[in-house]
Amino acid sequence: MPKGKSRAAYMISAVAEQYAIHPQTLRLYEREGLLKPSRSEGNTRLYTDDDLERLEVILHLTRDLGVNLAGVEIILNMREKMGEMQIQIQEFVSTLNRELAARKARAFATDERTTLIPVINARPPATVTRRKA
Repeated sequence: MPKGKSRAAYMISAVAEQYAIHPQTLRLYEREGLLKPSRSEGNTRLYTDDDLERLEVILHLTRDLGVNLAGVEIILNMREKMGEMQIQIQEFVSTLNRELAARKARAFATDERTTLIPVINARPPATVTRRKA
């Protein structure tokens, strides 16, 4: 049987060393619900590339911008909701485009005239000039 796509997973010590943070900080982020690493059969925390991207956002917010953990949680939740909304908007636009294309095809197939009437010879009104007496 072919194996599924394998994903890299990093242990807590490797992640802590790579990002110059204490492993307890990573455990705190997990307790606060900011990170959700998977677990091995031996209950070892395993961080995926997605977890590391999220960690980089957390570290940017806390280190560079001075945001506290409560603020980080709010920002991360808002980012997730915005991502979901963006997907919904893209789906709506795709549906709308398909519907408009289908209507256009039906209009041409049935020779319906549903377009606006073009304005021909549209000119600005003539100006009246007065003669001096």
